[in-house]
Amino acid sequence: MPKITFIGAGSTVFAKNVLGDVLHTPALQGFEIALFDINPERLADSASMLNHIKNTCGSTSTIKAYSDRKEALRGAKYVVNAIQVGGYDPCTITDFEIPKKYGLRQTIADTVGIGGIFRNLRTIPVMLDFAKDMQEVCPEALFLNYTNPMAVLTNVMNTYGGIQTVGLCHSVQACVSDLFRDLGMDKTGVQSKIAGINHMAWLLEVNDASGVDLYPEIKRRAREKQKEKHHDMVRYEMMLNFGYYITESSEHNAEYHPYFIKRNYPELIERFNIPLDEYPRRCIEQIGNWKKLKEELVSNPELQHKRTHEYASYIFEAIETNVPFKIGGNVMNTGLITNLPKEACVEVSCLVDRSGVTPTFVGDLPPQCAALNRTNINTQLLTIEAAITGKREHIYHAAMLDPHTGAELSMDDIKAMCDDLIEAHGDWLPAYK
Repeated sequence: MPKITFIGAGSTVFAKNVLGDVLHTPALQGFEIALFDINPERLADSASMLNHIKNTCGSTSTIKAYSDRKEALRGAKYVVNAIQVGGYDPCTITDFEIPKKYGLRQTIADTVGIGGIFRNLRTIPVMLDFAKDMQEVCPEALFLNYTNPMAVLTNVMNTYGGIQTVGLCHSVQACVSDLFRDLGMDKTGVQSKIAGINHMAWLLEVNDASGVDLYPEIKRRAREKQKEKHHDMVRYEMMLNFGYYITESSEHNAEYHPYFIKRNYPELIERFNIPLDEYPRRCIEQIGNWKKLKEELVSNPELQHKRTHEYASYIFEAIETNVPFKIGGNVMNTGLITNLPKEACVEVSCLVDRSGVTPTFVGDLPPQCAALNRTNINTQLLTIEAAITGKREHIYHAAMLDPHTGAELSMDDIKAMCDDLIEAHGDWLPAYK
């Protein structure tokens, strides 16, 4: 029986979307769906929920929860990763509160920036443990990474874990439809091209069905919309200054660049409608809503599911049926984007069929777009260097090279902040010499 393993299955809502899709896909019937999570209660919740969906949709797959990770992985053909190491309490709180003492404010803190760096440092060792298990019990499995920080973790699994890995993010899928909806434009027949790095990929081309470039109209409407406050002001400002729209949300991009969250220009926060401390607010809301959501998902034997836009089941289906499917995937830069470093993980269109995930060639990005990408790649690569070598100095380097952190703090303060974060994380981080 072929096997799909889901690590981090206690993420019940996400497991519903990804694995509910699998249960509804004809080509994926008869699979074992193996669930693993370090929280036994949440693991049991997800197993109950998925069995409800299995029964209501008539799937022939089996659901099995494992307490042993290696056994959950044994013989898997596909592995889906959706973990969060350290959770909201204590680690996310630490990522926000200690930088705040130094005057460094964040919005999401899960990609780059000081929060992204430390989320990487506590997650990379766990991911490499996954890779070690997979090398032993399912070395040929395709690993789908949904965990942030996407670019670094996907890079590490490919480069140091030796596991065939593709990173999957929602931002490429939502980019054009969200932009056109917000600007009141019809996206019917629109063709687009997107490439860059995760959370900072670029809408390079956007044309109507007859090939007419839609960017002039997009920018005209964006200029008008910038006259009043709205939720996507940072991305519009970046597009109007650098020429291209960015895939990921404004609350994310506000902290990827040195232009928006600045102590000496507090009026920018109001002007660009930047939601500081947004991710902790979302965590608190999700925790508060879980009791009600648990009743709807876990305690409902009539639970229904409709296939979502999540890539995972479509990837599996394309490989099983050899019917090609196109995704936006995070993969290593094997000459795909020619003006970004070869050591980087890039986000490009990929074709999926029985041969696996095949990324497409992009060539050079516009020089200003590549330059902005490199500012974030610098921090990503130094974070990996810190995790692999165990050297504290590379944590400092990663933080000092981060555009937002470096624009706000002195080098002495950056090093002191990193030391405080290392101490506060305690056993959540390995020792750094």
